[in-house]
Amino acid sequence: MSDTKPRWARRKEARPQELLAAALELFVDRGYAATRLEDVARRAGVSKGTLYLYFDNKEELFKAVVRENIVVVIGRAESDVAAADSTASKDLLLTMLRRWWSDVSSTRASGLAKLMVAEAGNFPEIARFYNEEVIARGTALIASIVQRGVDRGEFVPVDAELMTRVLTAPVTMLMLWAHSFDPCCGPVDAEAFMDAYLGLVERGMARPG
Repeated sequence: MSDTKPRWARRKEARPQELLAAALELFVDRGYAATRLEDVARRAGVSKGTLYLYFDNKEELFKAVVRENIVVVIGRAESDVAAADSTASKDLLLTMLRRWWSDVSSTRASGLAKLMVAEAGNFPEIARFYNEEVIARGTALIASIVQRGVDRGEFVPVDAELMTRVLTAPVTMLMLWAHSFDPCCGPVDAEAFMDAYLGLVERGMARPG
């Protein structure tokens, strides 16, 4: 006899990480508005009631997904930068930009950037959260490296905050391309793109001589 019971009837509990993984997939595939908690629970193989044991509502679930997949990466990077006082600013900047690509932008979590671009205007609370915990912290980290390089005479004199926006824009565009333009315009060779981009950064930021 075939087993026709729903998955949640066979497995009544799931670790929070399994729920977060299911939520990430659905948020990226469907967006914030169209993702329902019952669908997240079904994808994770549990009842909706089990999901509520860990998350009060969709907003809290979304915040947990962002923290699990992006904010922890920023936290590790902040610690590494703080401990890298003797590292050349150029090497530190290139390392952090490359790590942002490898740890976030090249992963499934990169789809959250497209979600924010598309839906932040309709959900101001998640927009504020994303700005405070991802954008503000990430840009502050890169800006601190740029300012350090300027102060030490390793970089050409620039406005660190403005230059940080210039530096992060290409990687953001690459993320959006992968989730928006690939079907109609074809994929971009991301590794070749990053190599070309980081080469430009290295040559453009270096102080002559």
